[in-house]
Amino acid sequence: MSDLAATLRRWIGCQRFIYNAKVSEDRYYRGFARKFASNVSAPMDQEYSRFIGPDTAWLREVPSQVLRNGTVKWRQAYARFFKGLAGRPKIHGKDGKQSVWLTSELFRFEPVVDDNGVVLRQRLILGTAKRPVGELPFVAHKEFLAPASIHISVQAERWFVSFNYDDGAPEFSEEEIAAWLQGFAPGDLLAKARGLDFGVVKPVADNVGGVFDFTPQQKRGIQRREKQIKRTQRTLARRLKGSKRRLKAKQRLATLHWQGANVRRDFAHKASRTLVNEPMISLFCCEDLKIRNMTRSARGTAAAPGRNVRQKAGLDRAILASSWGQIRLFLGYKARRAHKLLVRVPARHTSQECSRCGHISPDNRPSQDRFVCQACGYAANADHNAAENIRRRGVDLLLSGQWSVKAVKKVGLTKTKVRAERSEPAAEKSDAIARGEDVRRGCLRAPAQPSSNRETPITISGEI
Repeated sequence: MSDLAATLRRWIGCQRFIYNAKVSEDRYYRGFARKFASNVSAPMDQEYSRFIGPDTAWLREVPSQVLRNGTVKWRQAYARFFKGLAGRPKIHGKDGKQSVWLTSELFRFEPVVDDNGVVLRQRLILGTAKRPVGELPFVAHKEFLAPASIHISVQAERWFVSFNYDDGAPEFSEEEIAAWLQGFAPGDLLAKARGLDFGVVKPVADNVGGVFDFTPQQKRGIQRREKQIKRTQRTLARRLKGSKRRLKAKQRLATLHWQGANVRRDFAHKASRTLVNEPMISLFCCEDLKIRNMTRSARGTAAAPGRNVRQKAGLDRAILASSWGQIRLFLGYKARRAHKLLVRVPARHTSQECSRCGHISPDNRPSQDRFVCQACGYAANADHNAAENIRRRGVDLLLSGQWSVKAVKKVGLTKTKVRAERSEPAAEKSDAIARGEDVRRGCLRAPAQPSSNRETPITISGEI
């Protein structure tokens, strides 16, 4: 697979180069507009030929669809920015996970059948008629339908093929599940609900005494891997840039991080699957924690440095290592497929409120794992008491009608015809040329407008 891997790496690099070129072009146009109070902006097209020159002739070695898809990815990233789902597109580096997006012109699936005509597996053939690449061997974990596009990625020297498709299986919406649950009496719905409390010492604890945590073997592996990461980082810092030994250290470091991510992902999948498989539970209630805000760096600035930076950094690592976000994400879609619902409730005072009398006080929690109510004397495990409060709040939130499904923001690029009209800067430049004025210097070249009969971009749809 060495030749195939080299070809795919070339595709990844060329598509990343086009994407970064679009980002740099956009930054140039925005900087010019700020400096000269101009309304000229970067062309929102999928043209890439202007980035191919004498110094970048190697871009012609890959299929044109690979380069075009790089510009479309930039447009899709900008669409997410306009929807408020992400920041502006940024430069993609060479480190970390790398991927290339391939549309249907660059691949095809061919069935492999036996003598009786039974399909044994699917072969993934890459390339075009002009530039054939060959077969990419892969193992599918389940039956699938032919997708419209695929992503081929590499991380820690391991290759992956990922895609999605509509299998046609019926799935209830969260609104329909919520309407069904709202038909139950408060007591019956409370019996069908399960409260979940997220913590650092215990990643997940429920209201009936259950705890979901990493196994002792996983904990020992995580600690050993953290020591290896620190040692490998020191080794990497001493290696000469551009040397093979530095590349080897980078690959070793990437493998260690990849192994740790696999352990956390495996834990999140198993914990969410165990919860969803409980037959008598139809409603899951968890805290609506803002994990991104909680793990924001406390370093501050040079003028106003933060306090307890090392302690805050350690807490951030512990929060991220607990896989709260992955558990919540996996539990949400698995519950929906099982005709169950996940409800997020405000986390304020859930750990300080008594689940029996409702008294709220910071003194109710004398230690990390003990809860003693200062009003009624109720004593229990602090995590399980908080999970019971979360369960009751989730039921009240659902029955009162205050809970609603968060609106899904869709981002897509559709096939649209672009009118062949001159932009205002282009029209001004043409008029200046007609008057005999010199526009060769000191003027920004207006972006070329695409023709009305040019190839339209492929339809891309995604939901967040």
